[in-house]
Amino acid sequence: MPRAALVTRPLDAAALLREVQRPANGAEVLFVGTVRDEHVGRSVTGIDYSAYDAMASAELERLVEEASVRYATPDVVCEHRLGTLDVGDASVVIAVGHPRRAAAYDASRWVIEALKARVPIWKREHYADGSRAWVHHGR
Repeated sequence: MPRAALVTRPLDAAALLREVQRPANGAEVLFVGTVRDEHVGRSVTGIDYSAYDAMASAELERLVEEASVRYATPDVVCEHRLGTLDVGDASVVIAVGHPRRAAAYDASRWVIEALKARVPIWKREHYADGSRAWVHHGR
């Protein structure tokens, strides 16, 4: 069954991968997006992720359901973390199980691109110089 959630706890990629494992699936794809230490030449020390929970949760659930239908698999799971994250922390995890590897990869890629385009999650980067700035989520 497709599932999506916005969470404030650390993400457990292995647990999401277990959710999509079934004997019918010949492929399981795991995408983990992490906070990187640089953005557009600036040294990053962390990120705040925030969202209007009701709206963002509903859209994330819609797009995971859409991916499930589009790629013909019930095994699509996505969690996105909210709150303050450090460099190296996982901000988003997507797990897809499918009988075929190409469809599993395609579904995972489609989910992350749709999430960046459609889900109202905002991020504010923290820089090494002590400043902070809101950044477009799709970057």
